[in-house]
Amino acid sequence: MLFKNVELLPFNFKRMENEKYLITSVTGDFEFISRENLKKIIAKDESLDMALYLNLKSKFFLMSQNAIGSKRALISRLHAKKSTILEGTSLHIIVVTIQCMHSCSYCQVSRQHAGDEFTISRKNLLLACDTIFESTSDTLTVEFQGGDPLIKYDLVKLAIDYITKKNNEHNRSIRFVVTTTLHQLTSEMCLFFKEHQVVLSTSIDGLADLHNKNRPIANRDAYERTITGLELARKELGQDSVSALMTTTRKSLDYPNEIVDAYVKLGFKDIFIRSLSDYGFAKKNSKRLAPTHAEFLDFYEKALERVIHWNDKGYELIEVHSAILLNKILSPFDHGYIDLQSPSGAGLGCIVYNYDGYVYPSDESRMLKETGDISLRLGRIGEPLSELLSSDLQRNIITSSLNFNDPSCSQCAYLPYCGPDPISAYNEFRTMTPPTHLTSHCKRYMGLFDLIFNKYQNSEKFRKLANQWAFSK
Repeated sequence: MLFKNVELLPFNFKRMENEKYLITSVTGDFEFISRENLKKIIAKDESLDMALYLNLKSKFFLMSQNAIGSKRALISRLHAKKSTILEGTSLHIIVVTIQCMHSCSYCQVSRQHAGDEFTISRKNLLLACDTIFESTSDTLTVEFQGGDPLIKYDLVKLAIDYITKKNNEHNRSIRFVVTTTLHQLTSEMCLFFKEHQVVLSTSIDGLADLHNKNRPIANRDAYERTITGLELARKELGQDSVSALMTTTRKSLDYPNEIVDAYVKLGFKDIFIRSLSDYGFAKKNSKRLAPTHAEFLDFYEKALERVIHWNDKGYELIEVHSAILLNKILSPFDHGYIDLQSPSGAGLGCIVYNYDGYVYPSDESRMLKETGDISLRLGRIGEPLSELLSSDLQRNIITSSLNFNDPSCSQCAYLPYCGPDPISAYNEFRTMTPPTHLTSHCKRYMGLFDLIFNKYQNSEKFRKLANQWAFSK
């Protein structure tokens, strides 16, 4: 008898396209099944197909009651999924300055053109560098943000030199990232970055005209100057030394194919199609600039199809947003994308040392400060990391992000891959615990997961790409 001494483990389900149901187990394993088979599983019907039965056991939907080995394997799988968020804060963001020469319509940090009060002090910079090594994580990413941190290159250089020297004692694996417009980049900087294996990240919205409208500067040649910086970086640091992402505004919606084609023309091997985040100036302009959720998902699907088209033509191009979701769906090891963690990656996975001398649990929470809201500060730079992460605020962030306790999440088929985002919820509703299904975060990712799973079910071509992308980052 199939179900004798066999336990039915918790699982969630959702109706998808083609009359199929997606079922997901506690480990994040999944299967597409018919309505009839769903009823048989729930009822423990002995007429269930043997091949499906064995498949369900291998994916932790079913378990023999005395299977000690299977229980250990289950515990191991659950630990692997949470290991990146529970092994120590690995992403450390230092906001060197919010000075920037751009006047981006969707700016999230309320950039400034000048003023020492908008730049981190040398004392706080070095204190932040010391705090980084208080993390228990063996692998650390130190990311310099702004504004444009290269406007204060001397401070970036000071921090990298200091961390490198200090790491002789700690022997951590450290990766340096500088997020920049590339406009300030020089050969001298490249020489230093090459010595320390620094990678660069920038923003390119696709077409030159679109980029210049979204990201204007005084001389109206923002795109051209970005491309000049890109070419210099590739010449001095290598072809893959710069990654880029784009922000989707209403101006982008008519150009999904053209934006993807622009990235191909520039020789990029990946593109991150992301929605507009309504923080800082962007929040004030969001009604004018931001697409609706339906508009963004329509744009995203068209752009993703164009990425698939280029892969079909032999040009290997990864859509990073899809790759992040597919990693959570297909890999036993989670890469730790901060926005899709339960408990939240804010604080546990990411810490921000801001130019104002304070520490914040995420990039988004420090952006709230620029609109006058300082309620998401963890403490001052220089305070022990252990105290920052045991603060009442951090405890509230963790409690607010536990999806199995959330009525909106507990029965969702995407429970193993997602979690409430208390920072964006607070930005939207001024509470970290609104009904999760009403948040923009939930609506956006419900739509994206629907899209990815339906494509995975229906397209053999996409399944092949998906299994490559899931392990690509």
